[in-house]
Amino acid sequence: MTTTPNFQSIFETHKDRVFNTILSLVQNQHDAEDLTQEVFVRAYEAMSEFKGESLMSTWLYRIAVNTSLNFLKAKKTKKRAGFLFPIFGNKLDDKPMDLPDFVHPGVQLERKERSIRLFKAINELAENQKVAFTLSKIEGLSYTEIAAVMQVTTPSVESLLFRAKQNLQKSLKAEYMNDDW
Repeated sequence: MTTTPNFQSIFETHKDRVFNTILSLVQNQHDAEDLTQEVFVRAYEAMSEFKGESLMSTWLYRIAVNTSLNFLKAKKTKKRAGFLFPIFGNKLDDKPMDLPDFVHPGVQLERKERSIRLFKAINELAENQKVAFTLSKIEGLSYTEIAAVMQVTTPSVESLLFRAKQNLQKSLKAEYMNDDW
């Protein structure tokens, strides 16, 4: 009989990678901190449902990605309806996230402007391309691991990454052609 590690151990082992994954998707440090906490609360509550059919890290990544995507969808819906808030008396200080100012903590200061452009371009990718690209290039997961997290086939991951790279090249090339770089 195998023993399940205690939740504190699971949290300590995976918290940084879960946070970095979420941060790469939502591109806001405060939101990423809140969502990381939410992911581990959900994982704790669902621990009895974890059957060990996948790696613990895969299961946590799946929760993190789904939580992040749901958050972004809700934020996008809120942003679309933003012009109605003053009519109904909601706070005007609820501002949508400002993606152009996002800088991933791991990026060196002198590359700030280029990183802003890169993350803006990543954010413009189709949702599934964005997730696959983030898990591959930022988190360093293998195609097999990404397929397990996204619940798709490995060839699907390869295709998503290929399309993501093409779209990023187009987006960044167009932007750089309009710049003095």
